[in-house]
Amino acid sequence: MASVGPNRVVIAFGSNLGDREAYIQKAIQLLNDKCGQVHQVSSLHQTAPEGFESANQFLNGCLLLSTQLTPHQVLEALQAIELELGRYKTKDTYEDRCIDLDIIFYESLVLHDERLQIPHPRYQERDFVLKPLMELDLSFSQ
Repeated sequence: MASVGPNRVVIAFGSNLGDREAYIQKAIQLLNDKCGQVHQVSSLHQTAPEGFESANQFLNGCLLLSTQLTPHQVLEALQAIELELGRYKTKDTYEDRCIDLDIIFYESLVLHDERLQIPHPRYQERDFVLKPLMELDLSFSQ
């Protein structure tokens, strides 16, 4: 899939290990460096873990990014940023993590393949995505 012009992408982010704010700030910096330009960032929302038990609270938010990358290139960049910041998955279920980055929207694209689903399949069920998402101006133009 070829990309034409800058595309607006909404990324949800979260952290519940270590210096959560520092991980989030570094992830935002790396998104700017590797993916495009971050135009808006929501406030941070502290939330309890969902889908697993942990004593560690999350900081969550959303951001709006403009990029020339295709959806799969964005996914690869997010996974590389997670690895660079020290996220290593040790199970196939939810677990504590220093950083988590998910594509919520890529323009108005609907995509479902073996690697990626856009819009994110469960974003509407997650207050930790919906609340920060409401802070973004999705009508933003380049």
